[in-house]
Amino acid sequence: MLISNFFLISGVIILQFGILICDRDNYYATLNVPKDANINKIKKAYRNLAKTLHPDKNKNDPDASEKFKKLTTAYEVLSDKGKRAIYDKGGDPLKSGGQDMFHANDIFSSFFGGFFHQEEGTTQREFKGANVVIDLYATLEEIYNELFVEVVRFKPVYKPTSGTRKCNCRAEMVTKQLGPGRFQMNQVEICDDCPNVKIVNEEKLLEVEIEKGVADRYEYTFFGEGEPHIEGEPGDLIFKIRETKHKFFERRGDDLFCNITISLVNALLGFSMDIEHLDGHKVKVKRDTVTKPGDKMKIPREGMPNYDNNNKFGVLHITFDVVFPPKNHIFNDESEKTAIDKLFGSWHQAPITYNGLQAN
Repeated sequence: MLISNFFLISGVIILQFGILICDRDNYYATLNVPKDANINKIKKAYRNLAKTLHPDKNKNDPDASEKFKKLTTAYEVLSDKGKRAIYDKGGDPLKSGGQDMFHANDIFSSFFGGFFHQEEGTTQREFKGANVVIDLYATLEEIYNELFVEVVRFKPVYKPTSGTRKCNCRAEMVTKQLGPGRFQMNQVEICDDCPNVKIVNEEKLLEVEIEKGVADRYEYTFFGEGEPHIEGEPGDLIFKIRETKHKFFERRGDDLFCNITISLVNALLGFSMDIEHLDGHKVKVKRDTVTKPGDKMKIPREGMPNYDNNNKFGVLHITFDVVFPPKNHIFNDESEKTAIDKLFGSWHQAPITYNGLQAN
């Protein structure tokens, strides 16, 4: 009887423990990443999901705020090594009980700046601060492999201070009577009195994702992170990708182009070599036939990853150059001449004069 009761109690405990595990939020499933995902994959997953789940984009969904908070909670835990370790061991990494909407939006703004622009057809503020455009230089290696760049932004913002100021100024026509039947209309400036403000620089950490295959001059916009406007909304902060020149590859769309210089011996007898790609893997280049100066070779799927579909890759185009003996080299040794004549005698022909500009 005692043994049966013991197993009954043990079964209840195990069942309750299982229920607790099942009820526990699966942050990996929320972000749709595997358990061994690195920080860059976690950031990319959050960035892509946050753009579609933000409440500003789902105003008709009553659960939009809750879904967005759950997504941001998952990101906050899995992007922090300490919190992630506690979570993986079955502990509670957020003892405070989760986040409020303000905290979720604060994490979101580190990726995108302020909230999304108002939808078309809605009334926007008349005044807006200037946009700030910054060139963000990226190497082909960074564009090929993907990279997150942290940028510290000292953003000027208006804060209340003592006194008042003239605001909402506008031009109005005022009619003044000069005498019987005589009137004069003048344009005057009419202003309201508003609380005074001062400019304060606030430090903010922004994360810019250089995505795989992103094009040169592509723009990442952080809404509301530009210059402030005293009577309107701040402008936007725009990072413009500027692709730097590579020492080996040239990019044209998703394709890569490069030149390989080989010796005359390699051109005649063939060769095999490895070239290092942008992520460190080796690409084998092999020629078994004669290679003439200007010959080209195409290697599929060794170009750049496609921006819209990272599983697709462009083509690697290789043009071959052949190094001949220097101009001042003279074969005076009769044995050398005999060996060359014996080797190439079957292809020897007398010089031919022709007009190379005429079409055949």
